[in-house]
Amino acid sequence: MRKHIGQSIVGFIILFPIVFLLILSFGKQWYYPHILPNLWQTSQWEALFSPSFQLTKSLGLSLLLSISVGLVSTVTAFYFSKKIAYSYNKTTWLSLAYVPYLLSPIIFALLIHFYFLKTGLSGSLLGVIIAQFLICFPFGIIICSTFWTSQIQSLENLSFTLGGSTTQTLKRVLLPLAKSTLLLCFFQCFLISWFEYGLTHFIGAGKVKTLTVSVFTYVNEANPFLAALAGFLLILPSVLLLLVNKRLIFKTSKKLADYE
Repeated sequence: MRKHIGQSIVGFIILFPIVFLLILSFGKQWYYPHILPNLWQTSQWEALFSPSFQLTKSLGLSLLLSISVGLVSTVTAFYFSKKIAYSYNKTTWLSLAYVPYLLSPIIFALLIHFYFLKTGLSGSLLGVIIAQFLICFPFGIIICSTFWTSQIQSLENLSFTLGGSTTQTLKRVLLPLAKSTLLLCFFQCFLISWFEYGLTHFIGAGKVKTLTVSVFTYVNEANPFLAALAGFLLILPSVLLLLVNKRLIFKTSKKLADYE
């Protein structure tokens, strides 16, 4: 009984902010001392289906940005993590991968902003993609480096011994085994990019209006209803990915345990 009560309390604490954002996104007017908005509307959700609505543009831009950063980071991290895993300086390279996380995103953005100004990338979508890649790529290296174990190296050598080419070994041996790791890496990089605000706002110079930037813009404009709608859209895909991510983490852990 106590266990069920505890689970209900935890479930309520987790779901309450999401449900409250959904309720608030239908609000039109909200005055004290009302607990909930005293006037309601659906026009904000209807406007979401209009391509000219700013929030719709921000949603599309965030999806494009996060998918691009996730894909590029995963592919490059998988390639370079193999080089690092098989090198003599593996520990040193992996330690360097943690360096970007020693600084806050704003401090990191201040350090690299000069080079983005010189190259004309400041205030552009490409500049934000490159800036977020600098954060996600080391994280991808940390995730993918766990895949390159001695067992994987033995399977790779066995494929070469049996006459398999580099391409055949990659397509028929390595990629099928690395599927869970690659998906996990992509989802993690996607979520980092999806929720990133400080670096995106600074390098994007306020011109690259992602969902996170839109949330703070609406809050500064004292528009809680659009801010709630933007916040709900920000949470929704990430909750779905987190559930998939959780399954992949357990699946990857089980696979690594089987190899050991």
